[in-house]
Amino acid sequence: MKKAVLLLCFCFSLTSLLASTIKIEVNAGDFARKDCIVAADVAKMNLTKNNGVVLFEKVDGEKRPVECQLVWADGKNPVLYWVLDGDTPAGASRYFVASSTDTVDQSGSMTVKDTNEALVLSKDGKAVLQYNYTTTFPPEGVHPAYRRSGYIHPAYSPSGNVLTRIQPRDHYHHYGIWNPWTRVEYDGKMYDLWNLRDMKGTVRARGYDRTYQGDICAGYKAHLYHYIFTPEGEKAIMDETWNVKAYNLEGGFLWDFESELHPSTDLPVILRAYRYAGFGWRGPQEWTRHNSEMFTSEGNTRQQIDGTNVRWIYVTGQCDNGRSGLLFMSHPQNRKAPEPVRIWDENANGGRGDTFIGLCPTKNEDWTLEAGGRYKLCYRVLSYDGEMTKERADRLWNDFANPPIVKVK
Repeated sequence: MKKAVLLLCFCFSLTSLLASTIKIEVNAGDFARKDCIVAADVAKMNLTKNNGVVLFEKVDGEKRPVECQLVWADGKNPVLYWVLDGDTPAGASRYFVASSTDTVDQSGSMTVKDTNEALVLSKDGKAVLQYNYTTTFPPEGVHPAYRRSGYIHPAYSPSGNVLTRIQPRDHYHHYGIWNPWTRVEYDGKMYDLWNLRDMKGTVRARGYDRTYQGDICAGYKAHLYHYIFTPEGEKAIMDETWNVKAYNLEGGFLWDFESELHPSTDLPVILRAYRYAGFGWRGPQEWTRHNSEMFTSEGNTRQQIDGTNVRWIYVTGQCDNGRSGLLFMSHPQNRKAPEPVRIWDENANGGRGDTFIGLCPTKNEDWTLEAGGRYKLCYRVLSYDGEMTKERADRLWNDFANPPIVKVK
């Protein structure tokens, strides 16, 4: 009996030991890669949250150390991130070995800081974006209905140019990068969570429960409530989670925005078709038709874009520290992808041509969110200095939409 127990313990220990080291093959797939983010599910390593991971690439019979970072997705599943550095031709494979360690290191280039009002993601000490979870009130003399929490502002370029704007005088309900819905049907009645002055509803942050940082990425998981205003009082009809993650890559600030909506009562929520709704961005005050331009994956320029569908759209404009811009990428699994887009053309705001972009899966068609369901929308954003090209935008979108093929052995 004792021998059987000892043998069982030995086999368990040997299995654990073997599982602590894995081999990983990364194949570029159909697209050439350049400094591309890679993510691998490493559940086979039997890790705990007291473990770290070291990674090596096998090159010409030698092991080359590679910076990596372990992130516990949803706090439960271990995912290993690193950068597939340099150029990798389409169809080519690269080989890695990952081993567990007994140390956890959360220091690195990518950090997250809680200011007690907001979460700030930074790269090498430079702020990438700020998520505001406390309430921002409108300027004195403006109706208090315009107050809001749960939005991103500022979003920066690497040189420090601010690429978002909140509470512009022409649209006080615009909040940098935000994600409300305009025509919302609930229990047979219509509500508006976008146009705050109508006082039919709003979205509010309700805290966050996870942050992480390290050599490769920094991010957070935040929670929001979508409220309707009824004669009987306020009612939360949807929960929303934001997973936002910024990466340690050269050539700009690259970050992911993932929204997951789920009705919070026993009734469905119907998002009625309308041109304004969902993921929205308001550009900086200095950007007008005279000093900014837009371009899409379908080859359309600013006067042609509104009402079209896009895989990606970028806007570049003149700032205090030279020209900077933002590239917005929509994931192909998003509803109605390629996604309908709403923009302001060069005649907006009395001919000033202020910049606004909305990626809106309900622009042309209703979307019914059933009780108990979970509905996800994913976007990737690059803020950059200088100019963007179609070739670069296509390459970055392919990395996002069709990432390298990862096999864990």
